Amino acid sequence: MSKTSLGLDENIEGLLCYILGIISGIVFLVLEKESEFVKFHAMQSIVTFLSLIIIGIIVAFIPTVGGLISLLINLVSLALWILGMYKAYQGERYKFPIFGDIAEDLLKKVNI
Repeated sequence: MSKTSLGLDENIEGLLCYILGIISGIVFLVLEKESEFVKFHAMQSIVTFLSLIIIGIIVAFIPTVGGLISLLINLVSLALWILGMYKAYQGERYKFPIFGDIAEDLLKKVNI
């Protein structure tokens, strides 16, 4: 793995993009100037966890089954959080279903 503009290995910085979800994603998206690998994982972290938080809040208002659906969304969030960190640490530019494509498209448009 190569070094990033922040002086860390790309895989370590990629892993750190997921560590605090949206917050660490934003931090690394703003601070990292060179690595497309890190920028991708930062954007994917932001898109994935922001979307899941919003969906979780909305479904929580559904009577009876909302709590159960929210619980399932939290389990999916946990699984994606672990998977994202693992894949980034392995040096893989792994795209989550749906969220990965959105993150890629946003990176092209924003071009940070």
